[in-house]
Amino acid sequence: MQSIELKASELDFRSKEAFKTLRANIEFSGDDIKVVCLTSCTPNEGKSNIAFELAKSYAQMGKKVLLVDADLRKSVMRQRHKKGKVRLGLSNYLVGKATFEEAMCLTDVRNMDMIFSGPVPPNPSELLGNARFKKLIEDARAMYDMVIIDTPPLGSVIDTAVVSKFCDGALFVIESGAISYHFAKKIKEQLAVTECRILGVVLNKVEMNSGKAYGKYYGKYYGNYYGKDYK
Repeated sequence: MQSIELKASELDFRSKEAFKTLRANIEFSGDDIKVVCLTSCTPNEGKSNIAFELAKSYAQMGKKVLLVDADLRKSVMRQRHKKGKVRLGLSNYLVGKATFEEAMCLTDVRNMDMIFSGPVPPNPSELLGNARFKKLIEDARAMYDMVIIDTPPLGSVIDTAVVSKFCDGALFVIESGAISYHFAKKIKEQLAVTECRILGVVLNKVEMNSGKAYGKYYGKYYGNYYGKDYK
């Protein structure tokens, strides 16, 4: 078992309230929602940061949370959210070179543990679809109140469709003004094939100063955290 220190990411009041709202909406989706994956249409829509802050929000309310970085191809969690090195990660576990306990990291955030992606493997989709990943999720269900899984953009690779088979629901993160309706609809249809329940959409990087109605609405509830400069 590894221990790590996470980089500070203190949010302002409105941002914290936004994640409380997102958390509450997930809870109202049903008491059977315990494992949730997050995806997006393309890279750089803010998916990984939202997964991280959502996991923290659950931990801060007293839930025991595991955040799994399942973006085995191009993880941003390792650079953005931790200090120091992580010796073993998800890919080590999936190829049988580490146990669940060895791949897991105890963080300095109370109630929140993490599994980072690990070294980049040559066959991410195959690894995520194997029996060891299924076993990891089964073990996590028994040990944690909530499991949040960060997956690659579904518009780029099929990894999310593979992971979603083991999840109770999925969240889409969509960058405002960057993703067309037809593209988002196509990605939704890809995920629907797996029969994973789509819990909803997080509209990200909304222009707060926009005169449009949706800009004012999200400006009120999501604050600067979802502003145009957020990555």
